[in-house]
Amino acid sequence: MITVYGLKNCDTCRKALTWLKAEKIAHRFVDFKTEGVSKADVTRFVKAVGADKLLNKASTTWRSLGDEVKGDLTEAPLSEAGAIALMVEHPALIKRPVFVSDATIISGFKEPQMKALKAGLK
Repeated sequence: MITVYGLKNCDTCRKALTWLKAEKIAHRFVDFKTEGVSKADVTRFVKAVGADKLLNKASTTWRSLGDEVKGDLTEAPLSEAGAIALMVEHPALIKRPVFVSDATIISGFKEPQMKALKAGLK
């Protein structure tokens, strides 16, 4: 069973859920907005995919944050602790969806992630 973390109104999350259903892949959806996300979960996601890949700097939420909030997150490499704290406070900053299974954690939904999901289930 895969747990999918995201936002129910996110187009990419909806596409991913439709794909999972079409592929008959058992899954459970966790909506960041209604259920939130724990620091432990975000930390686990960052350890698996990296803060640079998990923090969505192309999002409207990122652009709406003031420079004083973004702090050292605009520099490379990112402050992992700062990125985690910000994503816990603003879950919309997490690149969606995040797929979690016993074998892997994957962020995003494009062809490489689809292949990785299928491979991880075999």
